[in-house]
Amino acid sequence: MTLGLAAASAMMVACNQKDSTPTAASPATETTTAANPDIVYVNSDSLLANYEYFKDVRSRLQKKAEQKEKDLRTQAESFQKEVQRFQQNAPTMTQQQAQATEQRLMQKQQQLQALQQSSGNELMTEESEEMNKIYDRVEEYLKQLSTEQGYKMVLTYQRGNSAILYGDSTLDVTKEVVDALNKTYESEKAEADKKKEAEKKK
Repeated sequence: MTLGLAAASAMMVACNQKDSTPTAASPATETTTAANPDIVYVNSDSLLANYEYFKDVRSRLQKKAEQKEKDLRTQAESFQKEVQRFQQNAPTMTQQQAQATEQRLMQKQQQLQALQQSSGNELMTEESEEMNKIYDRVEEYLKQLSTEQGYKMVLTYQRGNSAILYGDSTLDVTKEVVDALNKTYESEKAEADKKKEAEKKK
């Protein structure tokens, strides 16, 4: 998942900071800067691999896709049996009966194809919506974290697809982000479970 942050701009900012003339700083200033870097990054691969909300969403969508595939396969097999019966009975049918059955089967085939396409589109739309929700959750927390820690920019790192070729491990806040997101999600799940139990008792 791409977190949509301007990595190239961040690298330019970092370069500008390196090239600027250094000024004398007190030990206290150096300590503050080291403890609170302006730029940090999140490993998006690790984020998705460890974020419980994403894992639950992926599992739910996968089950839904498998069920839709199973339903479509059942309907396709039923259709194939109808075609076979028609082929077996065709010699004994009148021309009018054969034409009517053939037309009905063609319409059914078109309906199955349309159903298959609509099911695929529905899953793609739902997946896109869920990824947007994940993006919103991560972005909301990163805004909060940046305000608290004084970060000027949070970059995203993904192996093989990133503008960050190297980043010091002390700038990696992935674990902190994942832990906070999972803590929030656990609270949300617990609250949702309580509501379900309350509704059952009514």
